[in-house]
Amino acid sequence: MRILRLWAPSLIGDHTLCYIHTNRGGNTCINDVEIPVKYARAGESLDGEEHAGAMTIVLPPEAEIDDGGFLAVGENNETLLRWHSDSSSFKVCTAGFLGVSERAEIWSPIRTAVLTVSDKGSQGQRVDTAGPELERLAFAQGCVTEERKIVPDDKEQICETVREWAGKGINLILTTGGTGLSPRDNTPEALLSVADKTVPGFGEMMRIETLKYTPRSFLTRSVAVVKDRSLVIAFPGSKRGAGQCFEAITGGLRHAVETLTGSASECGNNHHGK
Repeated sequence: MRILRLWAPSLIGDHTLCYIHTNRGGNTCINDVEIPVKYARAGESLDGEEHAGAMTIVLPPEAEIDDGGFLAVGENNETLLRWHSDSSSFKVCTAGFLGVSERAEIWSPIRTAVLTVSDKGSQGQRVDTAGPELERLAFAQGCVTEERKIVPDDKEQICETVREWAGKGINLILTTGGTGLSPRDNTPEALLSVADKTVPGFGEMMRIETLKYTPRSFLTRSVAVVKDRSLVIAFPGSKRGAGQCFEAITGGLRHAVETLTGSASECGNNHHGK
């Protein structure tokens, strides 16, 4: 799918390229001018009052974005917007450029949960920084966190939480902590004990890609498994390590979740970017 037109009559009319971002007040801006951003389908009238004071992104006739859905723009989805039906406008998740003929994808929100595994964190003796970092990075991929929890390095508590969240229909469960070699590090063992399937490529990609940051990357025991229809991925316990590993696996993350939920196309067919 491609952007067909960028129309803002209160600015200069048609745009071929513009920068969308948020100002200090949290309001959406186009090229530093505060203005709501809407969308319309090709063939719909843009003459009404609704579009007069806005920037309207014109998409193909089949485009439909549900409340809370995302519009990802760019060859690598660099710009991310989220649609809010109550205001009939987009909010900026990731600032970036919009351009006519630019590639765009409509994303459904990925229901996400973040589990921090830490003895000290569960006792309030350590501030959790890795969990919020995963949540922040995941949101840039269209993942909306619904559940958060901190548990000790206890295998049964990890298993119980994963079973509970999978039973609620959470699409993606991200764990952080317990992937090292210490005696209490048992997150991989916990996940493997509840797994219906393993997805070894995620851990392999983390170890390969993070070699550029540290020669010890191969020591992480990060794993990924499937429980029911939930994808569960284990990340290191540090903010930096979790973030670097998350960035290493974004390329296949959404497709994996969509495959599990039954909304993906056949493998090898890029159904979003046509």
